[in-house]
Order: sequence, then C-alpha cells, then structure tokens
Amino acid sequence: MNSFAKHNFNNQKVIIRVDFNVPLDDNFNVTDDTRIRESVPTIQKILDDGGSVILMSHLGRPKNGPDEKYSLKHIISNVEKNIGASVKFASDCIGTEAFELSKNLKAGEILLLENLRFYKQEEAGDVGFAEQLSKHADFYINDAFGTAHRAHASTTIVAQFFPNKKSFGFLLEKEIESVNKVLKSGEKPVTAIVGGAKVSSKISIIENLFNAVDNIIIGGGMAFTFVKAMGGNTGNSLVEDDYIETAKTIMAKAKERNVNIYVPVDTVIADGFSNDANKKECAINQIPDGWMGLDAGTKSIEDCKTIIHNSKTLLWNGPMGVFEFSNFENGTKQIALAIVEATKKGAFSLVGGGDSVAAVSKFGLAKDVSHVSTGGGAMLEFLEGQTLPGVAAIMD
Repeated sequence: MNSFAKHNFNNQKVIIRVDFNVPLDDNFNVTDDTRIRESVPTIQKILDDGGSVILMSHLGRPKNGPDEKYSLKHIISNVEKNIGASVKFASDCIGTEAFELSKNLKAGEILLLENLRFYKQEEAGDVGFAEQLSKHADFYINDAFGTAHRAHASTTIVAQFFPNKKSFGFLLEKEIESVNKVLKSGEKPVTAIVGGAKVSSKISIIENLFNAVDNIIIGGGMAFTFVKAMGGNTGNSLVEDDYIETAKTIMAKAKERNVNIYVPVDTVIADGFSNDANKKECAINQIPDGWMGLDAGTKSIEDCKTIIHNSKTLLWNGPMGVFEFSNFENGTKQIALAIVEATKKGAFSLVGGGDSVAAVSKFGLAKDVSHVSTGGGAMLEFLEGQTLPGVAAIMD
C-alpha cells in the first residue's frame, strides 16, 4: 500500500471512489453535504500535486438501470462549491464518452462519472466492469468509508488492477485510525456509549468492545431488555424478550472481563409513543403498565456524565432515547454535551452510527468532537471486528 500523503501525483490521472450518496430534497438540492465536504482534502492534494481527478460514486438505489432521479448530475454544483473548481461530467461511468473525457483530462481538472449503480455489475462485484473502470486512470484511491464493507466493483474489485498504485484517501485513513484508537490504542479509561432501539443489532459490537473498553454505558430502548433481564418491571417499553438471556450473558461476561456495564437507573416515561404524550420520571425497574420509557432520567444522566468526564477515549454509537421527539431529547443532548466537554479537556471522541451522527448534527455539535464517522454500516462492522473488503483490497 502506498502512503497517500507521501505520494506525488504530478501528471497522474487518479480515480477516487468517493461516497457522494447524499440526501436530496424534492428539487434535487443536497440537504446534507457532509460526505462531499469530507472528500475535499483528498481531491485537493492530488490537484495541488499537479494531477487530475476522476470521481466515481453511487447515489441511492436505482433498480433497473439509469434513472433520472438518481443521476449524479444533480450534485455537480454542490461538488464545485465545496472544491472551489469546475467539474466535468460524464453521462456514463464507462463507454466512449466517459473514456474520451478521462483521456483528455488535463492536470488540475476534475471529472465526475455517472452513478455506478446504473450498472448491476457494480453491486455484483463484476471483474469485467471493474476492469473497465480501471482504464480511466493511473492510480486508484478508495476514500469511501460508507461503502468499504461492500465487495462492490468500485470499492474492492477494481483495486486488483492497480497492484502497486492504490491507497486510502485522507478520509478513509482517518476513519480507520479513529476506530483503531478506540479498539486498540485508546488512552484509558475507554468508555463506549451504546444506545439505540435493539440489543439484537448491537450484540457483536458489545462483545468485541469487551477487549478494548473499561466502561460500557447502555442507553436507549435496548436498556429495557437489560432491565427486564434483571427482574425489573418495564411496562410497555420496548423489550426484546428473545434476547433477555443474551443480556444476562453480556452482563456476566462484562464482570469476568472487569468491564463496568452501566444500565440507567431512572427513565422518562410516557403514556404513548408521541411527542405530546403525558410524561413523568420513575425508577427504570418500576415502570407501570401502560407507560413506556422514552428517555434517560435525571440520575442516569448525571451518572453517565461522571463516567464520560472521567474518560480519556470515548465511542458513542446510538442515542439515549427518542431524540427525534423534542420532549424526549434531553438524555441524548446531555450525553452529547458531556462528550463535547470531555473532548475539550483532551479526550478523544468518536461518534458513529446513523442516529448518533444525526443527534450531534441536530444539536450543532458535530465540529466539537474528535471525529464523526461518515459510514453507518461500515462503522458497525468495523466495531464488530470484521474485515472490511474495501479496506482489505488496499492493504493487499
């Protein structure tokens, strides 16, 4: 693997797998350009070296070939605004026009290829399709962490056609370093805040974290399965009855590994799943029938803040409650603020997973933590200890 920062791309054509799968409104305006902004340093380094850039990405999930709704032409103006340069566009990712444009690309110029998923061969990891893509450039860079867990043609297979001319971009390097900082080299105490709705979706993460962390804070709907496993009354709260024994096993393993598991002691309950429902606080193991826990309670928030403030490395994956409802967002907001405060005092903080990222964005705190991951599924699989195909293809 080549070191991206040390490589000089003068007079080289570089194809970058970026993740420009960004949300668009009904008028095709980009509503969140985080992923585009995060790709700029990688693109800029190549341009500054005197190279040219070919960008390839997917957008959405087109079902049957080309679909106007998913055309990457809709994001050109946003890409140009973020990079501060004009961007050429190829109405196909392979084919005569696309190859003519990449062939004639001059140093300092940028070409964006049309949506890769207009071809079924992309998601199928087709070798022939990957070889076609490779013909655009001299050097391949993967900077798309959000798709690194997929063995698609552009994320994994194409790397074999650049045996000695491939590397990660700045963003993917940063994503890998951030997760490794939590799992392998984090300054202790290391604390993971694991929330969200279901235990079932987080078991593998929690079990892998046992090898790395000192504390695990359980939050969100998944906490009630742990509460029921400890014999508590959970009322109408979300509980995965099939995972009660799993919750007991997790708590037993934590004790064996000297990992402190914190389960909330109180909760804000509501008499319906609605922002306007009646609400009150109670002990988390004494929820009356007809009521459900929708947020962390006052004592739980204070306990969690103490653990967070005493930590040197922090991972946050999953909210503390139904933060989408303004009347039940306080627990999630207070945890976010505590992580920001710890970060200001020198702790390393990684926020990853769709809902956690949405939460720090909602509260305007994304820039106040050490790193916000751009990859949802990829981040989860990496935290579970899985090998990501897109990462392995560059390391080979």
